[in-house]
Amino acid sequence: MFTEAIEAILRDRATPEAIRAIENGGAPAPIWNAVEEAGFLELLTPESAGGAGLSLPAIAPVFTAFGRYAVPVPLAQSIAARALLRDTGVAAPAGMTTLAGTCRRRENGALEAPQVPFGMTCDYVLANVDGDLLLLDAARAERKPCGVHGSFSGTLGWGLDAVPAPLGSNGEEVRLFSAAIHAAAIAGAMNRVFAVTLQYCNDRSQFGKSIGKFQAVQHQLSVMAQHVASAGIASELAFSGAGAAPERLATAIAKARTSMAVPLVASTAHALHGAIGVTAEYDLQLYTRRLHEWRMADGSEAFWNRVVGNAVLAQERGTIADFARNAPYAVAA
Repeated sequence: MFTEAIEAILRDRATPEAIRAIENGGAPAPIWNAVEEAGFLELLTPESAGGAGLSLPAIAPVFTAFGRYAVPVPLAQSIAARALLRDTGVAAPAGMTTLAGTCRRRENGALEAPQVPFGMTCDYVLANVDGDLLLLDAARAERKPCGVHGSFSGTLGWGLDAVPAPLGSNGEEVRLFSAAIHAAAIAGAMNRVFAVTLQYCNDRSQFGKSIGKFQAVQHQLSVMAQHVASAGIASELAFSGAGAAPERLATAIAKARTSMAVPLVASTAHALHGAIGVTAEYDLQLYTRRLHEWRMADGSEAFWNRVVGNAVLAQERGTIADFARNAPYAVAA
């Protein structure tokens, strides 16, 4: 129900034309305000506090939808921030809040958060600082863009006078939530990329028939479809737990699998489209650019595969099949 309602808003507001306009300096307020005014930022907030009280499995399709529409505002991050602030006694601030899974403390006490998603446009940052949970005012940060065309990510730095006291010791949950959100976004965007590619192959004719009827093209589409389906299942795994935040090992598996699929899916889509796929006027690049960015966000498949591998090596007994069955709720090394 919530997913369909949100998608109705996104179809109207988060159009490819709207995304291009925001990338070129336009205001993201229409998309943000439409979702905020509908109350959808409180999906994970308990019903007793005026929210929808959704569980993690119920919110997963919403986060996937944000990726499918390449939403250019931190809607998923703001929803998660409200959930992470739930037990701190601090109300969620008004405005766009994003997540910084890894925030470094310098020797002088200042903070630096590298490659923060939506770091160039957000109002607040909920950060993980050595396991502590900090709510930082982005207006007081020095912002450096990542330099990638159309990206809203940036490195943010706060002086010592702008660093508040920790709100709790659940900072690691910020990183897990952020990684899980990016896994869901990848799954959603890849679903859109596959749909666009399949439609193009059915519409594009060569030698008197659509290129989708050529065996070589069908093979590439089938491999692409397998990776898209696998990524979708993996992203759901990250949100399969019953807790307030994604489980570490389930998130590791989800982020590793979705990130691993990005190069093949993106390159196949562009190969089948030919030259038109890289043009600014064609929508495909709106999603493939974000796929590559989200692949690296919060650690690529190399980082998360190491987490999974350490967990496998740490198990005292049992087979790989046993590990696979119990992995989502096991304790990662």
